[in-house]
Amino acid sequence: MANTINNKPHRRYNILTGEWVLVSPHRTKRPWQGKKDKKTALQKETYDPSCYLCPTNERASGDTNPDYKGTYSFVNDFAALLPNIEEEKYENGLLKAETETGICKVVCFSPNHALTLPLMENEAITNVVKLWKKEYVELGAQEAINHVQIFENKGAVMGCSNPHPHGQIWSQSSIPEEVLKKQEQQKNYWEQKKRSLLQDYLEQELELNERILVTNEHFVALMPYWAVWPYEAMIIPRKHFQDIGQLNEAEEIAFASIIKKLTIMFDNLFETSFPYSSGIHQRPTDGEEHPEWHFHMSFYPPLLRSAEVKKFMVGYEMFANPQRDITAESAAENLKKLPTEHYSKW
Repeated sequence: MANTINNKPHRRYNILTGEWVLVSPHRTKRPWQGKKDKKTALQKETYDPSCYLCPTNERASGDTNPDYKGTYSFVNDFAALLPNIEEEKYENGLLKAETETGICKVVCFSPNHALTLPLMENEAITNVVKLWKKEYVELGAQEAINHVQIFENKGAVMGCSNPHPHGQIWSQSSIPEEVLKKQEQQKNYWEQKKRSLLQDYLEQELELNERILVTNEHFVALMPYWAVWPYEAMIIPRKHFQDIGQLNEAEEIAFASIIKKLTIMFDNLFETSFPYSSGIHQRPTDGEEHPEWHFHMSFYPPLLRSAEVKKFMVGYEMFANPQRDITAESAAENLKKLPTEHYSKW
């Protein structure tokens, strides 16, 4: 049966959160409207003496970074969460609060100040994956930690205060709301089908081949059917893994490879260092088995039609629900037709 709904205003259902996104394809017939910016010159400074993440430099805390040669992680000097604080609850009528404990870490991807993930070698990105895995396992093993959130904010537009290639890990005693929504949806499906929700979704996407961006033996990168951000993408392991701690060495390499290929696509789209927020959602570390969980990595980039034209979540999006003009299928086609070599080498 032909699908004509993509040409009309419609809503798409997010199977992972149970929420909807409004799609208005008639508003933007052509994805590239307006100017095309000039190719952005990439940063070339490999070491910045004023950068608090570069090797051997002093941080605001007074601690000095070691002369690290690969990846490096440390407890955030300005952590949003703190360990070992006294438990306290507050209730006054409709007002309610409780203390939250946790550990926040910074993960430096490389000692080279000028790099980003798409510019790093596969081996170097694999070392980042290995460090993510190590931190997830070690932090999650602590009794007070019930969830570990790995994420990266890339670019000043995404609130990144330092261009040095790095991400963060926030681990905490409670399970965040976005994770709980995904957990509930996956659990309901698992209890009904005894299969992974994302595994069945991935099989359907591979058969349709309308939103697939990059594939390898172990992972698939695609634009989810319910994407909110213009070029939102998701990386899903082909096997039903609950968390990254289950990856073997070959799978770590494959994960790194597909991250590199996807982020090169992003950079090549508008020939700029493409900003985004990315994060890995995986099973909580609360001691439960969580067979329903299928880990995945999401990328939320704000750019819409050029390096300077962005999608803003305002107005209707703030007060009603998310909305997009470019369909996920059209956005996927824009990415798939790009060269696979990074634009800086053209």
